Amino acid sequence: MIAADKISYSNARDKTMRPWIRVILLSMALAGCQSVQNLMPGNSAVKDAPAAVKRQVAFPIAAYAKFDKKGTATIKGRLMYMTSQGKRIYGANEKISIAPVTTYSAEAADVALSGRRIEPADPRASEYTHFAKTDSQGYFAAHDIPAGVFYVAGSVLLPGGKARSPIIIKQVEIGHGKTVSVDLSR
Repeated sequence: MIAADKISYSNARDKTMRPWIRVILLSMALAGCQSVQNLMPGNSAVKDAPAAVKRQVAFPIAAYAKFDKKGTATIKGRLMYMTSQGKRIYGANEKISIAPVTTYSAEAADVALSGRRIEPADPRASEYTHFAKTDSQGYFAAHDIPAGVFYVAGSVLLPGGKARSPIIIKQVEIGHGKTVSVDLSR
């Protein structure tokens, strides 16, 4: 099942995830599915973080070689997290990553949504990932995106500044010169 706003793999545990994410997205050094894994605990200097899950999927050089690095499309949206108390928190000044959907990035997304972190991505993936920064109300726009299917991911810093929301990932498909809006919320 592939929908414009849903993850398409079976292990997504969207409704049962614990709010465990403590890392800060601002230091996303690598991209591609690396950006998804940077939303995981332990990918910054977090003490007592569990060991990274070893990647089972090799970096698909041929698949990435078929992708354009730049395009004419725009992905825009708003990052928001609803607390268990019903409070809406908009992701102000957060980094949003936009990575092409491949078996490689799907593995990283699956691991992230299961509450674990994955070992670092191949640096070549960074050439195909795009980023946007949210404004003070959680709105973002990423321009020059190539046509294709992408994971759009982010996380919200929770009140008190010591914890983050669970990862929020949506899958979108976009055509040349088009604009798609993403409700990046949960």
